[in-house]
Amino acid sequence: AGGAVFGAGFGPRPRGRVSPPPARAAAAEAGAEPAGPSIEELQVMLPKLHVRAGRVLSVEKHPDADSLYVEQVDVGEDEPRTIVSGLVEYVPLEEMQGRDVVVLMNLQPRNMRGVKSFGMLLCASNDAHDVVEPLAAPPGTEPGERVCFGEFDPEYPEPATQNQMKKKKFWEKLQPGLQTGDDLAAGWQGVPMTVSGGAVTAASLKGAGIS
Repeated sequence: AGGAVFGAGFGPRPRGRVSPPPARAAAAEAGAEPAGPSIEELQVMLPKLHVRAGRVLSVEKHPDADSLYVEQVDVGEDEPRTIVSGLVEYVPLEEMQGRDVVVLMNLQPRNMRGVKSFGMLLCASNDAHDVVEPLAAPPGTEPGERVCFGEFDPEYPEPATQNQMKKKKFWEKLQPGLQTGDDLAAGWQGVPMTVSGGAVTAASLKGAGIS
Protein backbone atom coordinates (compact mmCIF):
# COMPACT_ATOMS: atom_id res chain seq x y z
CA ALA A 1 0.00 0.00 0.00
CA GLY A 2 1.39 3.37 -0.89
CA GLY A 3 5.13 2.91 -0.57
CA ALA A 4 4.75 -0.72 0.47
CA VAL A 5 2.51 -2.34 -2.09
CA PHE A 6 1.37 -5.95 -2.13
CA GLY A 7 3.86 -6.57 -4.91
CA ALA A 8 6.59 -5.41 -2.56
CA GLY A 9 5.42 -7.43 0.42
CA PHE A 10 2.33 -6.48 2.39
CA GLY A 11 2.78 -3.33 4.42
CA PRO A 12 0.76 -0.68 6.29
CA ARG A 13 -2.04 1.00 4.41
CA PRO A 14 -2.20 4.81 4.47
CA ARG A 15 -5.11 6.07 6.51
CA GLY A 16 -7.29 9.15 6.15
CA ARG A 17 -9.62 10.53 3.54
CA VAL A 18 -8.89 12.80 0.64
CA SER A 19 -9.32 16.47 1.42
CA PRO A 20 -12.83 17.77 0.54
CA PRO A 21 -13.27 21.15 -1.12
CA PRO A 22 -14.46 22.98 2.09
CA ALA A 23 -11.24 22.01 3.85
CA ARG A 24 -9.25 23.41 0.95
CA ALA A 25 -11.23 26.65 1.03
CA ALA A 26 -10.72 27.02 4.77
CA ALA A 27 -7.01 26.34 4.40
CA ALA A 28 -6.74 28.93 1.65
CA GLU A 29 -8.53 31.57 3.77
CA ALA A 30 -6.16 30.84 6.64
CA GLY A 31 -3.20 31.27 4.34
CA ALA A 32 -2.17 27.63 4.80
CA GLU A 33 -1.20 25.17 2.15
CA PRO A 34 -4.17 22.94 1.18
CA ALA A 35 -3.92 19.34 2.37
CA GLY A 36 -4.14 17.96 -1.15
CA PRO A 37 -6.22 17.83 -4.33
CA SER A 38 -9.97 18.15 -4.00
CA ILE A 39 -12.24 15.17 -4.57
CA GLU A 40 -13.22 16.66 -7.92
CA GLU A 41 -9.58 17.02 -8.98
CA LEU A 42 -8.81 13.47 -7.89
CA GLN A 43 -11.83 12.07 -9.71
CA VAL A 44 -10.50 13.51 -12.97
CA MET A 45 -7.30 11.51 -12.35
CA LEU A 46 -9.04 8.12 -12.10
CA PRO A 47 -8.65 7.18 -15.80
CA LYS A 48 -4.90 7.67 -15.40
CA LEU A 49 -4.80 4.32 -13.58
CA HIS A 50 -4.34 1.50 -16.08
CA VAL A 51 -6.26 -1.37 -14.48
CA ARG A 52 -7.12 -4.58 -16.34
CA ALA A 53 -8.82 -7.86 -15.60
CA GLY A 54 -6.30 -10.69 -15.47
CA ARG A 55 -5.96 -14.41 -14.84
CA VAL A 56 -3.12 -16.16 -13.05
CA LEU A 57 -1.76 -18.78 -15.45
CA SER A 58 0.89 -20.10 -13.09
CA VAL A 59 2.26 -19.30 -9.65
CA GLU A 60 5.19 -20.39 -7.54
CA LYS A 61 6.90 -19.36 -4.34
CA HIS A 62 9.67 -16.80 -4.78
CA PRO A 63 12.98 -18.70 -4.54
CA ASP A 64 14.48 -16.11 -2.17
CA ALA A 65 11.51 -14.68 -0.25
CA ASP A 66 9.12 -16.79 1.84
CA SER A 67 6.31 -14.20 1.76
CA LEU A 68 6.23 -13.66 -2.01
CA TYR A 69 4.59 -15.41 -4.93
CA VAL A 70 5.85 -15.09 -8.49
CA GLU A 71 2.88 -15.20 -10.88
CA GLN A 72 2.51 -15.32 -14.63
CA VAL A 73 -0.65 -13.32 -15.33
CA ASP A 74 -2.63 -13.12 -18.56
CA VAL A 75 -3.66 -9.47 -19.03
CA GLY A 76 -4.52 -9.73 -22.71
CA GLU A 77 -1.02 -9.12 -24.03
CA ASP A 78 1.08 -11.33 -26.30
CA GLU A 79 2.97 -12.72 -23.30
CA PRO A 80 1.93 -13.13 -19.65
CA ARG A 81 3.22 -10.53 -17.20
CA THR A 82 5.46 -11.54 -14.33
CA ILE A 83 4.04 -10.10 -11.13
CA VAL A 84 5.44 -10.57 -7.63
CA SER A 85 2.89 -10.39 -4.80
CA GLY A 86 3.22 -10.61 -1.03
CA LEU A 87 0.26 -12.93 -0.64
CA VAL A 88 1.79 -16.18 0.65
CA GLU A 89 0.45 -15.61 4.18
CA TYR A 90 -3.05 -14.75 2.95
CA VAL A 91 -3.94 -16.91 -0.06
CA PRO A 92 -2.93 -20.59 -0.45
CA LEU A 93 -0.92 -21.32 -3.57
CA GLU A 94 -3.59 -23.65 -4.95
CA GLU A 95 -6.16 -20.82 -4.70
CA MET A 96 -3.89 -18.50 -6.69
CA GLN A 97 -3.55 -20.94 -9.58
CA GLY A 98 -6.04 -19.99 -12.32
CA ARG A 99 -7.47 -17.18 -10.19
CA ASP A 100 -9.17 -14.18 -11.77
CA VAL A 101 -7.49 -11.00 -10.58
CA VAL A 102 -7.34 -7.27 -11.26
CA VAL A 103 -3.98 -5.78 -12.18
CA LEU A 104 -2.61 -2.25 -11.91
CA MET A 105 -0.49 -2.14 -15.06
CA ASN A 106 1.31 1.19 -15.25
CA LEU A 107 3.51 1.29 -12.18
CA GLN A 108 7.26 1.31 -12.77
CA PRO A 109 8.66 -2.26 -12.79
CA ARG A 110 10.24 -3.18 -9.46
CA ASN A 111 13.02 -5.62 -8.66
CA MET A 112 11.68 -7.88 -5.91
CA ARG A 113 14.52 -9.89 -4.41
CA GLY A 114 15.99 -10.60 -7.81
CA VAL A 115 12.71 -11.02 -9.74
CA LYS A 116 11.33 -8.05 -11.68
CA SER A 117 7.61 -7.38 -11.14
CA PHE A 118 5.63 -5.71 -13.94
CA GLY A 119 2.44 -4.74 -12.14
CA MET A 120 0.46 -5.19 -8.95
CA LEU A 121 -2.56 -7.28 -8.03
CA LEU A 122 -5.13 -5.02 -6.41
CA CYS A 123 -6.34 -6.48 -3.12
CA ALA A 124 -8.74 -5.59 -0.32
CA SER A 125 -7.53 -5.88 3.26
CA ASN A 126 -9.16 -5.50 6.66
CA ASP A 127 -7.91 -3.02 9.26
CA ALA A 128 -5.95 -5.71 11.10
CA HIS A 129 -4.20 -6.67 7.86
CA ASP A 130 -4.77 -10.35 8.60
CA VAL A 131 -7.32 -10.92 5.83
CA VAL A 132 -6.30 -10.00 2.29
CA GLU A 133 -8.37 -10.78 -0.81
CA PRO A 134 -7.36 -10.16 -4.43
CA LEU A 135 -10.07 -8.25 -6.28
CA ALA A 136 -11.75 -9.91 -9.26
CA ALA A 137 -13.94 -8.95 -12.20
CA PRO A 138 -17.19 -10.92 -12.71
CA PRO A 139 -16.87 -14.52 -13.94
CA GLY A 140 -16.53 -14.70 -17.71
CA THR A 141 -14.57 -11.44 -18.02
CA GLU A 142 -11.85 -11.81 -20.61
CA PRO A 143 -8.30 -11.16 -19.41
CA GLY A 144 -7.12 -7.80 -20.66
CA GLU A 145 -10.45 -5.97 -20.40
CA ARG A 146 -9.91 -2.43 -19.10
CA VAL A 147 -11.40 -1.63 -15.72
CA CYS A 148 -13.25 1.69 -15.64
CA PHE A 149 -14.22 3.92 -12.75
CA GLY A 150 -17.93 4.59 -13.05
CA GLU A 151 -20.07 3.26 -15.88
CA PHE A 152 -18.16 0.92 -18.20
CA ASP A 153 -16.90 2.76 -21.27
CA PRO A 154 -15.24 0.83 -24.13
CA GLU A 155 -13.57 4.12 -25.12
CA TYR A 156 -12.27 4.93 -21.63
CA PRO A 157 -9.53 7.61 -21.77
CA GLU A 158 -5.91 6.61 -22.26
CA PRO A 159 -4.07 5.86 -19.01
CA ALA A 160 -0.91 7.58 -17.84
CA THR A 161 2.48 6.27 -18.88
CA GLN A 162 4.71 4.73 -16.23
CA ASN A 163 6.79 7.90 -16.13
CA GLN A 164 3.70 10.07 -15.72
CA MET A 165 2.46 7.81 -12.93
CA LYS A 166 5.74 8.24 -11.10
CA LYS A 167 6.10 11.98 -11.71
CA LYS A 168 2.50 12.95 -10.95
CA LYS A 169 2.06 10.36 -8.15
CA PHE A 170 -1.40 9.41 -9.42
CA TRP A 171 -1.42 6.11 -7.51
CA GLU A 172 -0.25 7.68 -4.25
CA LYS A 173 -2.93 10.38 -4.50
CA LEU A 174 -5.79 8.05 -5.44
CA GLN A 175 -5.05 4.92 -3.38
CA PRO A 176 -6.31 6.26 -0.01
CA GLY A 177 -9.80 6.71 -1.51
CA LEU A 178 -10.06 3.13 -2.78
CA GLN A 179 -12.25 0.76 -0.78
CA THR A 180 -14.97 -1.86 -0.97
CA GLY A 181 -18.60 -1.10 -0.19
CA ASP A 182 -21.21 -2.98 1.81
CA ASP A 183 -22.04 -4.84 -1.42
CA LEU A 184 -18.37 -5.94 -1.75
CA ALA A 185 -17.99 -3.78 -4.88
CA ALA A 186 -14.63 -2.07 -5.24
CA GLY A 187 -14.46 1.62 -6.01
CA TRP A 188 -13.06 5.05 -5.27
CA GLN A 189 -15.10 7.33 -3.00
CA GLY A 190 -18.23 5.50 -4.10
CA VAL A 191 -17.33 5.51 -7.80
CA PRO A 192 -17.45 1.79 -8.73
CA MET A 193 -14.78 -0.12 -10.61
CA THR A 194 -16.51 -1.82 -13.54
CA VAL A 195 -15.99 -3.99 -16.61
CA SER A 196 -18.51 -4.82 -19.30
CA GLY A 197 -19.99 -7.61 -17.17
CA GLY A 198 -20.45 -5.61 -13.98
CA ALA A 199 -18.58 -4.56 -10.86
CA VAL A 200 -15.15 -5.55 -9.62
CA THR A 201 -15.54 -7.09 -6.17
CA ALA A 202 -13.79 -8.58 -3.17
CA ALA A 203 -14.82 -12.04 -1.96
CA SER A 204 -16.00 -11.10 1.53
CA LEU A 205 -14.43 -7.85 2.80
CA LYS A 206 -16.80 -4.90 3.21
CA GLY A 207 -15.59 -1.36 3.86
CA ALA A 208 -12.01 -2.50 3.32
CA GLY A 209 -9.10 -0.52 1.97
CA ILE A 210 -7.66 -1.45 -1.42
CA SER A 211 -3.99 -1.46 -2.34
